[in-house]
Amino acid sequence: MPPIVETPRLVLRNWRDDDRDLFREINRDPKVMEFFPFRRSAEEADAMMERIRAVIDETGFGFYAVELKESAEPIGFCGLARAGISPILPEDTVEIGWRLATRFWGNGYVTEAARALIDFGFATKGLDEIVSFAVEANTRSTAVMQRLRMRHDADGDFDHPRVPDTHPHLKRHVLYRIGRPEV
Repeated sequence: MPPIVETPRLVLRNWRDDDRDLFREINRDPKVMEFFPFRRSAEEADAMMERIRAVIDETGFGFYAVELKESAEPIGFCGLARAGISPILPEDTVEIGWRLATRFWGNGYVTEAARALIDFGFATKGLDEIVSFAVEANTRSTAVMQRLRMRHDADGDFDHPRVPDTHPHLKRHVLYRIGRPEV
């Protein structure tokens, strides 16, 4: 399976069966999932991984597995995917998102992967804009968005429609954007 994107330290690719343990880990870890209203069981994580893998195969978009080049060890995901929250964002909006196992936090991996994917999105996929959004209190993710030179669109901040009312502290999301660079 060819890589989708490579960086000096990382390979971004589609998911393989031997990535299941890592995918399960990040979907049940309370720190990784701090800003989500649920954790996934092993069965739910497996089903989600299969859906992501199929979408990547079909469209080329999705949350790609991120592995360390040096060891070929999977560490999480970073990807470009359809936002899927119409009418808040138009149907064709592409978001960039990420999740890493906590033992890999603090090494700049997300920023490195996301920078490469932004370049890939504009140069290879022909995108005009990429967005990212996170729970307002998720300063780790918004710091990455700022390092990527994304700009906060305060007028676009929104209450996420898929966050249940039982988790009001997770509803409000901040929206960041980056447009295709001028050449």
